[in-house]
Amino acid sequence: MKHNLNTLNAKKREGVPLAWLTCYDYSFASVLNSTEIDLILVGDSGGMVVLGYNDTVPVTMDEMIMLASSVRRGAPDKFIVDDMPKGSYEASDELAINNAMRFCKEAGCDAIKLEGGLAMASRIKAIVQSGIPVIGHLGLTPQSASSFGGYRIIGKKEDEVLKMKSDLVVLENSGVFGILIEAVPPNIAKNVAKEARSIIFGIGAGKHLDGQLLILHDLLGIFPKFRPKFAKCYIPDVLGAFSDQIEKTDDLVALGRSERKDGLAEISRLAVEKFILEVRSGQFPTEIFSY
Repeated sequence: MKHNLNTLNAKKREGVPLAWLTCYDYSFASVLNSTEIDLILVGDSGGMVVLGYNDTVPVTMDEMIMLASSVRRGAPDKFIVDDMPKGSYEASDELAINNAMRFCKEAGCDAIKLEGGLAMASRIKAIVQSGIPVIGHLGLTPQSASSFGGYRIIGKKEDEVLKMKSDLVVLENSGVFGILIEAVPPNIAKNVAKEARSIIFGIGAGKHLDGQLLILHDLLGIFPKFRPKFAKCYIPDVLGAFSDQIEKTDDLVALGRSERKDGLAEISRLAVEKFILEVRSGQFPTEIFSY
C-alpha cells in the first residue's frame, strides 16, 4: 500500500514507528518497492554516494530530477520525498515553488524536504500553499554545515536546543507535515520533539521519535569514504538467511533467471526488511548507534 498524509499521520497516532530510506536509482528503488518501507527519500546525499561530490552543496536541480525520476519509475507504490538541493529555494518564494513543482511534474514526487528553520518559514508556507507537502530538516543541516563548524553533533549547547525548539514551532506553523532531526543526542531530540504535532523523523537522533531514516548506502555498506556512528550496516545480519535460501534451492540458475533472488538484489531486500523490523520493534537505533 502506498502511504498518503492521512496514513502516515495515523501511524504517528498509533505509535507505530515509520521506516524511511534514501534511494537514488531505478534498481535499488525496485528493491525498496518490494519491501514494506514506508517512505523513500531521494536525498541530495546522492551527490556524495552516487555522483562522487565531497558534500551535498554542488548538487543541482537537474541532477536531483534525474535521480528522482529514476526512483519513481522503480518504486511506483511508495511515498517518495525529494530533497530540494542547495540554491533551489533560498532566494525567493517564487523560486522555491517553481523548483518544488518541477519535482512533482517531472519526477512524480509526493512531497519535498528542505533545510532550515525560521529563515525558511516563508518558503515553506509558499510551497505548502501551492499544494505540495513539505518535510522540514533541523539539527545538522548539511547544506549549511560550514556556517556552524562543519559536520558535528547539534544540541550540546543550550542555545542550540532552544533554537531547535523554536524552529520546530515555526516549521509546524508554516505547514510542514513532518520534520527530520539529524545528529542530535537522543535525550535532546526527545526533549525537542515531545510536544510536536507533526511527524518527527530522526537520523542519528535516537529512538524516541516517530520514525527513522538511514542512507541506503550505509545500510548496505557500499559507500567507501566514511560511515557515521549512527548508521548500521545490515548485510552481516542477513547473510545467513541468504545462504540458507541458496542452499535450499534446487535450481540456482532458474532462481536467478525467473525470480532474480540469487544475488545483490535479494541480499539488499533482506537487509532492508531487517531494518524495517528493527525500527518498528524499537530495536533500532540502540545506544551503540546513537550519539
